[in-house]
Amino acid sequence: MQRIKSLFVANRGEIAVRIIRACRELGIASVQAYSEADSESLAVKLADKAVCVGAAPSKDSYLNRKALIDAVKAAGADAIHPGYGFLSENAEFADECVKAGLIYVGPEASVIRMMGDKAAARRLALDVGVPITMGSPDPIKSPDEAIEIGKRIGYPLLVKAAAGGGGRGMRVVTQESELRESLERAAAEATAAFGDGSLYIEKYLSPVRHVEVQVIGDGKDVIHLGERDCTIQRRHQKLVEEGPSPALTPALRERLTASAVALAKHVGYRNAGTLEYIVDAAKQEFYFIEMNTRIQVEHPVTEMLTGLDLVKMQIRIADGELLSVKQSDVQTSGHVIECRINAEDPEKGFMPRPGVLSEYSAPSGPGVRVDSHAYPGYKLPPHYDSLIAKLLVWGSDRTEALSRMQRALGEFQISGVPTTIEFHKRLIREPDFIASNIHTRYVKEHMWAGHPTQHML
Repeated sequence: MQRIKSLFVANRGEIAVRIIRACRELGIASVQAYSEADSESLAVKLADKAVCVGAAPSKDSYLNRKALIDAVKAAGADAIHPGYGFLSENAEFADECVKAGLIYVGPEASVIRMMGDKAAARRLALDVGVPITMGSPDPIKSPDEAIEIGKRIGYPLLVKAAAGGGGRGMRVVTQESELRESLERAAAEATAAFGDGSLYIEKYLSPVRHVEVQVIGDGKDVIHLGERDCTIQRRHQKLVEEGPSPALTPALRERLTASAVALAKHVGYRNAGTLEYIVDAAKQEFYFIEMNTRIQVEHPVTEMLTGLDLVKMQIRIADGELLSVKQSDVQTSGHVIECRINAEDPEKGFMPRPGVLSEYSAPSGPGVRVDSHAYPGYKLPPHYDSLIAKLLVWGSDRTEALSRMQRALGEFQISGVPTTIEFHKRLIREPDFIASNIHTRYVKEHMWAGHPTQHML
């Protein structure tokens, strides 16, 4: 019996729109949270009901746990979906939602504590025999402890937020003299983004690829839905995702996905989650780095490859249903590429440039999907992520997907703010990208259309 009649969306932007649309297809009423800066957002316009939860700064609205739960109660919603970012990996928030009598669309708070805490997840991976990089076994307690770890494992190091993701609270440290300042900046950034400034350290490996495995569980069984390659990044934030990964052999893919399922089963995982790895393609080796205990920005890649609706699966599992598919039922078809269209200036270090979209016309046609919260005349607030849209294309193979992406990017018309559209056009014509001869520092270390990108990062 369906318990969820009304669902509260505790997020913003395109993921809020995505959740609202899933609710509508499931016959569930939607209630949208919004800050004062988001009163004219598409999510507010589409939802059955909308509630202002605070001022523009995230700490006063989308990170304000009490304001969100009070708003859910006032709206009479049965469930809450945290989306990604903000409080989506905050175990205290998940606990508070359940204590308030709400259905939380995500894993249990205890599992978020185990796996959403990146340092704790690394320890659990070791228990299951999943390889990890060298680093701190727990969140570091002081700069002096970090210095000792650096001396033990050697530089360069990667300082990372124990909570959250998306590249926030992450710094590459090449020598000991940089470590204290990097810790301070990473902690401040993590606190602002996730409300938690705890950090851990791991050995920084390069050149490597970044590959992640999508899993979903119902508390009794866990299956994987294939992998996504997220190697093209800037400042540790993803720009392009594709699936399946061109870097994996069938044997490596089998080992990688099996490790993800084993780790998720080990903790009795329930709902959607993603296990992230760095992959040494030359050696055909992989290392677990973290698990995101939430839906990912790039989940549509998997949806287009498998034909499954991950957000509806999330809601149904939260409502008490078991998985409707078995591992043997999961089939992937073709190749999918996603480009993140951000309001950023690539020629100036990918600096965010919010403003009014005087023109917004999205591409369409065979094999094209656009997830967005934008519309002509929409004012992008300066307080949040710069994402305007996610452009995805499906092709029968990677060659067709690349040509289709070139066509779709050419149709995408946005004016009023600088965007990453031209950057993506250059990228997918680059011989190294076409040949998939890339690594996570590729954007930083190579030239685009004659312009060195070293100054960008």
